[in-house]
Amino acid sequence: MVNLSSGNTNAKIEVGELVSYQLNNHEYIHQKGSPGWRNSDTEMFPVIGPTAEAGFRVHVPRGNAIQDQHGLLRELDYQLLSNTKTTAEYVKTYKAGTVIKNSKFPDKSSAQLLIWPFSFEFHKSFQITDNHLEISFRISGEKDMPFMLGYHPAFKLYTDNPVIIAEDQTISLDAVIGAGNRALEVNDCKNVVLRDVKELNIKTEGFKHFMLWTEVSNMICIEPITFYPYAVPQMQLHEGFDYLAEKDRNFKVTLIP
Repeated sequence: MVNLSSGNTNAKIEVGELVSYQLNNHEYIHQKGSPGWRNSDTEMFPVIGPTAEAGFRVHVPRGNAIQDQHGLLRELDYQLLSNTKTTAEYVKTYKAGTVIKNSKFPDKSSAQLLIWPFSFEFHKSFQITDNHLEISFRISGEKDMPFMLGYHPAFKLYTDNPVIIAEDQTISLDAVIGAGNRALEVNDCKNVVLRDVKELNIKTEGFKHFMLWTEVSNMICIEPITFYPYAVPQMQLHEGFDYLAEKDRNFKVTLIP
């Protein structure tokens, strides 16, 4: 477990997963073991969304791409590169064509093996200050590699009627639950506020939209994304790809209580 702290703020990171973020002992992150989701955060890469109806195949310019829901990155292990009192950096590395076992098989998926025809490195970094937590992502890999990226954190809820403020929208928890597994799209938005017993401002850089998901009243996932996957049929998921250029791509999420 990696512990970060600055003033009255602290965060805990377990093998790259943000499992706690507190200011003055108020917990903002959904706790593992609580109803709703078995994780507290994860990443969706190199695809976002379901692929089962497309036979788990995603069209890319090179070779086969067999991906389960939200991509294969979550099947890889983070390696800790550096750690100070206020910072931590992790990396996941993938070599093109490496076959990865799908942890969802056979109980939750019929896709036993996953594969991606491009090599990449995926860096995830944390930096804490007295008044915010910054989570940064850096993607490096082969030129013209297609990708989507989504960050999937879950936040703890305390009241019966929290709301999400997104630009000129006020979104209720009931509306998010009503969207079901498709998740509720918040289009063309880079900053939202979760208003509960306390407020949490979620600011992004590099992402284009959000999607909101939960099935319970004690947590909500507020997910910055580069593409909303239900905007197209699963067979056309490739329409949502961005592409790597010669430089790395950088993304950032800042949690501001």
